[in-house]
This record gives sequence, C-alpha cells and structure tokens, in this order.
Amino acid sequence: MPANTFSRLARLPRASFFLLGVRGVGKSTWAARVLPGAHRIDLLDERRYHDYLADPGLFAGELAALVPGSWVIVDEVQRIPGLLNEVHRFIESRRLKFALLGSSARKLKAAGTNLLAGRAQRKLMHPLTAAELDADFDLGLALRHGTIPLVWTAEDRDAALEAYVQLYLREEIRAEALVRNLPGFVRFLPIAALFHGQAISVSGIARDAGVARMTVDGYLEILEDTLLVYRLPGYEAKLRVRERKHPKLYWIDPGLVRAVKRQLGPVTAEETGPLFEGFVLHLLRAHAEEQKLFDDLTYWAPAQAMRTEVDFLLRRQREFIAIEVKASKRFERSMLQGLRAIAALPGVVRRVLVYAGERSLRVDEGIEIWPIRRLSETLALGRLWP
Repeated sequence: MPANTFSRLARLPRASFFLLGVRGVGKSTWAARVLPGAHRIDLLDERRYHDYLADPGLFAGELAALVPGSWVIVDEVQRIPGLLNEVHRFIESRRLKFALLGSSARKLKAAGTNLLAGRAQRKLMHPLTAAELDADFDLGLALRHGTIPLVWTAEDRDAALEAYVQLYLREEIRAEALVRNLPGFVRFLPIAALFHGQAISVSGIARDAGVARMTVDGYLEILEDTLLVYRLPGYEAKLRVRERKHPKLYWIDPGLVRAVKRQLGPVTAEETGPLFEGFVLHLLRAHAEEQKLFDDLTYWAPAQAMRTEVDFLLRRQREFIAIEVKASKRFERSMLQGLRAIAALPGVVRRVLVYAGERSLRVDEGIEIWPIRRLSETLALGRLWP
C-alpha cells in the first residue's frame, strides 16, 4: 500500500502546531493531505536552506506575500531554529497558521530558541499502528521490519532499514554535528539497542562501548531528542522515589532497533518478547496523541517483590490500568503473577494481559486476556478505560 493511502490517527489542530517524528514516518505526506492548499517551505531543499541561513529576511518576505490567515507548512524546521522568530511575528501580525514539521527536537531545545510561547501545540507522529494498517497489519512483519511507512512500503524492507540507519547517522548526527566522537557513537548504538525493553545500565553501556559514563548520558539524550527512543520511568507513589528508579529504554520501532543491532533476518525467540512489548508501548503512546489516554505512563516493579513486575501502568487521576505483555501464542496462568500482585495497588480498575494468541478470555480474578488486535480495536474506539 502506498504511504499516502494510510488513514493516520493524527487530526489537524485549529491553530499552529509543531509535528515531530523520525524521518520517513509520514509527517510531510499527512500535512500535504490535510492542508492541500498550504504554502510549503522545505528546508531539506539545500538551496533554500542556504538562502534562508544567509538571509532570514528572505523567509519573512515569502511569508509577507501570503494572504492573512493562510496555512504554511515548514518542513524540517529544526534545521534553522532562528526562523521561529519570524513565525512568531507572522502568527501575531498576519494571523498565519503554521504546521512546523521536524525530525529532531535537539536544536529546538537549545537555549534561546523561540518555541512560540504556547502559541503552537506540540504533537508527535509515530510509526504506523495496527489500526492505521487495518487489514494490512501482520504482527510477524511488524516485529521483523517495524512500521515506519518509508520502510513498510519498500520493496526490500531489510535494505530500506539498513539505508535508514545510515541516513540517520549521515543526516541527523554527522551533518548536524551532534557528537564529536562519531566512532564512539557508532559503537554505542548497537549496545543501546540490546537494552530495548530493559532498565538502562549506563555503566554497562559505557564499559561495552569504551566511552565515559557522562558520554553515554549525552548519547542517550541525543537518541531521545532525535525521537528514536523513549525512556519509561518506574512507578512509585512518591515522585522523589520514582526518580531514583532506573527508567526502561524502548526504541520507537521494532525494525529500527533490529537494524541498529544489525540483526535483520527472521525474528529469533530471544528477540520476540522485547519487540512485542515495545510494540504494545508504541500503540499506547500513538493512540494517546489524539485522546486523553493517561496522565502518566510507567512500569510497576515494587521494591519488596523484585521479581514481580507489570510492564505498563497507566494512571488517569486516581485510577490505574495495568497491562502485562507476553509474546506467547498460548495463555498460561503463570503469566498472571504481576497482574495478581498489582491488585493490591489502590485505584486499579482494569488488569489486562496482552498476548500473541487469538482468543479473548476473562479469568476468575477479573483479569482480561486480549490478543493484540483486541487491544488495537479498544484503543481505536477510545474504550480502554472501563
């Protein structure tokens, strides 16, 4: 299926907005479809990029020629953050509305960058969900190749993933001069990929990559700022205690993490669990972009029971939903240890085990057993909370 035929979850805001997401995730395609008459400025166009870099007044002149109230799409806005001063001015003076697309938040976070003082909503575009793929969704293919549209629609998905990682190193890291020691960063990447779905051990990564701990902290921040990974905190009732817990590291796409590990053949049994768990997290985060799905998303691992864990704990006000993920195609009651234990947490209103099987079940303890399609359908309908 061509990338421009997917029905995306994203909805067009009424006012200006930032839309961030990794390259190839479909930001430009979506913006062109929902804003067909918008004026488009693409900062990947090297001539335009260098012209605006040398003389930002050219950007202002282009905006001044537009009809007040017009929409403007600025692609790869992070390449020249200084243009946001003009964006701010034209929002105020000419009521122009901007779709500000970017593949990295790194430069946008820099001190002095004008983030429009609340005048622009910040949205994330995620890889394709099961609901967006609809009849084309195949869990095995999603875990092997991921669901970034640029890769999913490629004739040779393995080759597309290999090229994608090289594009990231070339365009996001080297061209933007985000690291001084590129060989060290290249060594770090596959080691960080091994921690997909695990609590982060900065000292372990530093040792294996042959770099300092502080360097690893910086590299992890780059991965987060370039939107490739997400750090999931551990739950504690007291915030100051939670901050001491090691967050878990999740890459945003199964194919991407496999490509970074240079492991692009059939998915091994060892990989399946973390990849499936990460894909469930992807669905939760993607659907949360367009609906108030949770106030807080954490994992649950009480100190008094070190081997008892629940993968995802969603909080909305004083209520919780606990979701455990198992990659097995067959349900066994031994999978319920964490969900049974978390029943003691005040406010838990739903406990769900998501697995790779096909049947929906409900066991005596009130725990629900869902296949991945049931989770996807429930999220799409906005019915996760009972």
